[in-house]
Amino acid sequence: MEITLKEGLRYFAEKVVAPEDTAYRYGSGLVEVFATPAMVGLMENAAMNAVLPYLPQGYGTVGTAVCVTHVKATPVGMKVWSVATLVKVEGRRLHFEVAARDEQGEIGRGTHERCVVDVAKFASRVGRGA
Repeated sequence: MEITLKEGLRYFAEKVVAPEDTAYRYGSGLVEVFATPAMVGLMENAAMNAVLPYLPQGYGTVGTAVCVTHVKATPVGMKVWSVATLVKVEGRRLHFEVAARDEQGEIGRGTHERCVVDVAKFASRVGRGA
């Protein structure tokens, strides 16, 4: 399978921060603010969706690396969004720049890598512990 993704693909993912998205609920903190793991999940969602429409049927991506900073707290009820931009393609390995914002400004940024996989084959290998 040949990957023909073009650098510059991007996607915006957004949500309103709910109680289940907080550091307290994730167990990563003691405060009811948008959790870093939830922010990373939003960034990964944006990266996944940036390329998914351009992959062959039956193919998807899995996250392989994340390096981000989370610089500002966001309260429950505020809208947050992330943008992921594909900046480099190395065969099946995809490199993204990711950023997240809330209604008051930037809350995080960094890089994320994903790998293109045949979903059925990947799931089969995981199922047998390989």
